[in-house]
Amino acid sequence: MSRVTTLIAVGVAIGLLAMTGCRKVGTPPVTGNATADSAEQVLVDMWLNITNDGVLRGTLFADTAYVFNETTRYEFRNVRTVFNKADGSKDGVMRGRRARYDIRQAVLEGYGAVEITTNDGRRLTSPHLRYDQGRNLVSSDSAFTMVANGRTQRGVGFEADPQLTRFQCKSNCGGSAPVAIPMIQ
Repeated sequence: MSRVTTLIAVGVAIGLLAMTGCRKVGTPPVTGNATADSAEQVLVDMWLNITNDGVLRGTLFADTAYVFNETTRYEFRNVRTVFNKADGSKDGVMRGRRARYDIRQAVLEGYGAVEITTNDGRRLTSPHLRYDQGRNLVSSDSAFTMVANGRTQRGVGFEADPQLTRFQCKSNCGGSAPVAIPMIQ
């Protein structure tokens, strides 16, 4: 074999050996948080006062907050909101995995295992809740469960006041309650 043929053979052999270690390269997985990438600001361990005509109506705490639309829309992660009565006393607590607060509409929405607990022990859970500050109304079009005074109510969609005392189920309403049955002797 000539010197050129030997060099070509060695080059082909090296190329074949190199290709055996190759793997198919696909599209890299998407990582990171797209919300954080498009946010105007990102806040960590934050709190926000919710007021109405200068009166403190609640305080919102979150692990992370993303600020959008020139500080008029907030997206929260791991959120807890303490609501206050008009006199400033604590009224109840809302917890959720995520929340969105729109300052222009004065609407707070909770997403992902949202729970409201009132001072008198009422507890409402739903995958989505909406608090309209202007109407002072809690509502949802999702499934819900409410436990109050030993009774359990379930359904799809509701409207209620923040204290959950005036409560209206919209559809598939049902529930359970303990009933005392007198014994006949």
